Amino acid sequence: MSDLKAKFDEAVNYIQTADGDFKPSNELKLEFYALYKQATEGDVSGKRPGMMDFVGRAKHDAWEKLKGTSADEAMQRYIDKLESLK
Repeated sequence: MSDLKAKFDEAVNYIQTADGDFKPSNELKLEFYALYKQATEGDVSGKRPGMMDFVGRAKHDAWEKLKGTSADEAMQRYIDKLESLK
């Protein structure tokens, strides 16, 4: 496993298991979600959710903005974003 992947997994684990210390805004949650999806799955796929699925639509749109970003770059941005908040 690469050093970047190890750091990324550590950052993901921190966010998923953070107790009361880490309370990101919805906007920040979307940003982390999009970076995670781009890093793990690549460019967005599938149809954009319907008008009434506000959360699904917001997630899809956030992920779509990262189209063309490499997995390594998305991982690094995820790590950097978390480090800037600590």
